[in-house]
Amino acid sequence: MRISLKWLQELVDVAISPEELAETLTMAGFEVEEIEDRRPWASGVVLGKIIACEQHPNADKLRVCQVDVDSSEALNIVCGAPNARADIYVPVAVVGTYLSTIDLKIKPAKLRGVPSEGMICSLAELGLSKESAGIHIFELENPELGSDIRPLLGLDDVILDLTATANRADALSMVGVAREVAALTGASLRIPEANGVAIEGKESPGLAVEISEPQGCPIYIGTAIEGVKIAASPAWLQQRLKAAGVRPINNVVDVTNYILLEWGQPLHAFDRDRLQSFTGTQDISIGVRFAKTGESFKTLDGQNRNLQAQNLLITASDKPVALAGVMGGEDTEVHEGTQNLVLEAAIFDQATIRRSARAQGLRSEASIRYERGVNQAALTTACNRAVALILELAGGAATVQKTASSGDDLSFSRSLELRLDRVNLVLGQLKRGQTGGSKYLEPEEVKNILIALGCEVVATEKERVFAITVPPYRYRDLEREIDLIEEVARLHGYDNFCDTLPSKTEPGYLSPEYAAIRNVRSAFRAAGLTELMHYSLVKTEGDNQVVLANPLFVEYSALRTEMLSGLIDAFQYNLEQGNGALNGFEVGRIFWKDGDAMKEADAVAGIIGGDPTVWKWQQGGRDRPLTWFEAKGVLESVFQELGLAVQYQSDSSNTRLHPGRTAALSLNGKHLGVFGQLHPQLQQEKDLPEQVYVFQLDLAVLLGELGRSSSLTRKFAGYSSFPASDRDIAFFAPVEVPVVEMQSAMKKAAGSLLDSVELFDEYRGDNVPAGQRSLAFRLIYRAGDRTLSETDVEPAQQKVRDVLVEKFGVSLRS
Repeated sequence: MRISLKWLQELVDVAISPEELAETLTMAGFEVEEIEDRRPWASGVVLGKIIACEQHPNADKLRVCQVDVDSSEALNIVCGAPNARADIYVPVAVVGTYLSTIDLKIKPAKLRGVPSEGMICSLAELGLSKESAGIHIFELENPELGSDIRPLLGLDDVILDLTATANRADALSMVGVAREVAALTGASLRIPEANGVAIEGKESPGLAVEISEPQGCPIYIGTAIEGVKIAASPAWLQQRLKAAGVRPINNVVDVTNYILLEWGQPLHAFDRDRLQSFTGTQDISIGVRFAKTGESFKTLDGQNRNLQAQNLLITASDKPVALAGVMGGEDTEVHEGTQNLVLEAAIFDQATIRRSARAQGLRSEASIRYERGVNQAALTTACNRAVALILELAGGAATVQKTASSGDDLSFSRSLELRLDRVNLVLGQLKRGQTGGSKYLEPEEVKNILIALGCEVVATEKERVFAITVPPYRYRDLEREIDLIEEVARLHGYDNFCDTLPSKTEPGYLSPEYAAIRNVRSAFRAAGLTELMHYSLVKTEGDNQVVLANPLFVEYSALRTEMLSGLIDAFQYNLEQGNGALNGFEVGRIFWKDGDAMKEADAVAGIIGGDPTVWKWQQGGRDRPLTWFEAKGVLESVFQELGLAVQYQSDSSNTRLHPGRTAALSLNGKHLGVFGQLHPQLQQEKDLPEQVYVFQLDLAVLLGELGRSSSLTRKFAGYSSFPASDRDIAFFAPVEVPVVEMQSAMKKAAGSLLDSVELFDEYRGDNVPAGQRSLAFRLIYRAGDRTLSETDVEPAQQKVRDVLVEKFGVSLRS
């Protein structure tokens, strides 16, 4: 918010410099981003009167003016402004004046042969506008020639651009900032008075107020004012609005904006005659309700708004006339011919206005304040002050005032207990304690700080405990004891407390879970996969999706239930862009609905495809499809790096994967995920390479096993210096028997001498019985303390043969 120092000084005695004030506010939590000192802009510019104006003898667009600035002689000034004429009062930059906004120092000069002793200024040259059509002309009743023009234009002011935190809605008003300055500096405070406004009641007032949504609007005050005259606002009001960055419009609208800046209370003025014409009735019934499906109306910015169910509306005879707390309607706005008004002053719920403004993509000065919470206790004061100013500046009479209330407790009072021992425990010692003074805040100091904030402080029966009554304008943010402690620290000054450093510093470390996730990512990258990252938001497609209530775009209206779709689309996009196959993985979160419950889980998924060879000249330049075993080998290398033994089981439940080339993965009996080739139909639809493989794993199962195993910390294992003894075994086995089960059975049967089992051949075709396949395994036997003999190996090998025949019904070939 832009704070006019001149205006602020009317509310509180500011005896310090603007720079010191900015530093004080910043250290108290109100950051001053910029100090705009306007005083140098027109230093040396005085009020003058053009007493004569003649055409320049050598230039058609120039005029030679005689200007009286209350000096011994009139100044001869050449001026190019089209509106220069005799008998007008103008700002004059005399010789020696420096205009800082245009970086120009006024010197005596000759323009087309005619001497010029100064410059008649426009508002642009004085820094008050970007462009000006001509010189500025003053409308003054008692002009004082030669006087400083800065007070006339509001250039004797300093503007502080102040940013308040979200919890301090009271700082979005001049009165709120004045209270803060008074508390920080101990200066006297002068709050503007708002005496009761006389309401000249009529027998048929024709105005009623009814609230249909008391939760969204607890209080609404409607005031009818008749006989106003719309005109430009006086100079003082326009200057204050401009200093705050608000464009003056007319006296009525400017008053509502002025009260918004002064009290932080948004107001809105309706043209009563337009309301009657719009509703088709003389008796106006103002209402507050939510929008209905299909409703629309045009706001003051000229936009036709299609209303949504979360938009809170102000209605007249049930017809929308304003977006409550956001913006009024164009059909009922105050204009030059307005004679009768209905002035709105209301309190709206913070969350309701936030949702309404966001639904329309519209934020205004009013909605910003309602979203943070306005001072409910000052509603009547702000309303009465606005009515009084309108009557003063626009004339007329207030004929009726109607108030509707939800009936809830609107006292806005709260009492809290503050323990002094707790204050000192949280805030710590003071720096003055290092020089022999009291180490901690004294009770009287705490009491004076809270009184300066407007709190009532009363000692209780408990020792060193105060009862604090929070002022109404701090009702929203002073809710707990710790809030009061924060205020004590803020006003006493954070830099007045001792710095307390930790007694011992310790190096940081990763949590076991995060360290495990890092290892998982590292293992996948080591396998040659690129780490990817996708949005968790997708289109609405499935029944079990978690759908957003208020999505930004239709394409991002639900949360993903799986990660494979995003990986497949990324693979396809890279191919279309000529970047080749994208072999990558992603660690992310998936979401789904289980009945009425919403659930989420972490997962790791990946996609592998394309030609694995580097030098295509070996295939005559042709691509070679990636085989199922090569893709599985990539995944196996990851598991081997992590020290995990994963089991594979045939699976055909996923319709997007090849029914004969898909495996369900398990880890120690727990379902880990799925790995398989994309279904040929999906591959053709996406125009992907012949064989593309995907996997999705449950990260929680993966991390749970890593946490129980010793894989995160590698341990040295001794190796045998004695030679190994290898045996081959070949047999016919049923196709449906998984190789992994046979390997597991062989290891269990052979015992500790068996070092490894490896499948090195598979054959299906001629001379192989129907429904079977020929398999050949190599078994490596090794002992750590001796060279194995035939008598050591043969019994173990025989046990392997026996278990294969008995358990799997194989036909031995060797």
